Amino acid sequence: MRRTVFNEDHEAFRETIRAFIEAEVVPVYDEWFAAGQAPRDFYYKLGELGIFGINVPEEFGGAGLETHKFEAVLYEETARAGVQFGGSGVHVLLALPYIKMLATDEQKKRYLPKFVTGEEMWAIAMTEPGTGSDLAGMKSTARLSEDGTHYVLNGAKTFITGGVHADRVIVCARTSAPTAEDRRHGISLFAVDTKSEGYSVGRKLDKLGLKTSDTAELAFVDVKVPVEDLLGEENKGFYYLGHNLASERWGIAFGAYAQAKAAVRFAKQYVQERT
Repeated sequence: MRRTVFNEDHEAFRETIRAFIEAEVVPVYDEWFAAGQAPRDFYYKLGELGIFGINVPEEFGGAGLETHKFEAVLYEETARAGVQFGGSGVHVLLALPYIKMLATDEQKKRYLPKFVTGEEMWAIAMTEPGTGSDLAGMKSTARLSEDGTHYVLNGAKTFITGGVHADRVIVCARTSAPTAEDRRHGISLFAVDTKSEGYSVGRKLDKLGLKTSDTAELAFVDVKVPVEDLLGEENKGFYYLGHNLASERWGIAFGAYAQAKAAVRFAKQYVQERT
């Protein structure tokens, strides 16, 4: 049965991505694999190709679309070639929905143009050592300064995809203690500049798979985060996370399908070459 979900625009995008992969990724992919990450400059090429701006409003330099279909094509084509685009997937699939949903107009003007070009790569930091996927158990804190101009961020995160190359990270931290009635209360989200004093990247984690995706440990020691970089309202972070994590789950599901399809193709090719 022929699929009807993709139109001519999607197929033209597929051709562009396939040619890009053959020219820019396949010849150097073994080097990326050995290094455990794609080079930072590669993300500028993705920005020039327009991949980061598809779902970004036009006034901020994007195409102004609202669709996952181009991302789906990207999943299929990278799987088809047996490659990955480093940790850049989290930039669009995970970080962008938070910016679009929570950022003020002033924040969007600061964040999105650099987001589109790849000048600022984004990641999101939720998981902490010892808490795993229990987000309500996070211990990182962000305390408002006495003069109200900034938060002081302290804590640690682990398994952060894109954490090595990230220029700005959405950090989840406690601005208030959990209540007896709701342990999810008190989490807030911050768009943290990774150049901030006290912010550090620890180990780049070795993994069984996703070898070219930079996955890191992060540490925050008295990091000053301007109040202008709070995303959304204080203490509502858990709600925001619950709202947007569905996008990540969609990506995992479609990525699994694309990889399975590619595995069948590789298997057929292997058999044909030996018969």
